[in-house]
Amino acid sequence: MSTCEHMVVADDPAARTPEGCEECLKVGARWVHLRRCLECGHIGCCDSSPLRHATAHFNETGHPVIRSFEPGEEWRWCFVDQSIG
Repeated sequence: MSTCEHMVVADDPAARTPEGCEECLKVGARWVHLRRCLECGHIGCCDSSPLRHATAHFNETGHPVIRSFEPGEEWRWCFVDQSIG
């Protein structure tokens, strides 16, 4: 199994809001888990969270790869290729 091209070229930007989901923090909402966009550093909440901001960020920007922003987790997900790495 080969790695998707998006993951190969993905960057590793600093988190824009290391304290939590950008949009949830603005509106006072809660999240379950956090994801970091590997193109711009956006921190969004996962699809198990009520507002699903990480996926919304992909839909708005087309930035393809996120990485778990949970302590101890190293996995990445490509929205375009629907693959984990």
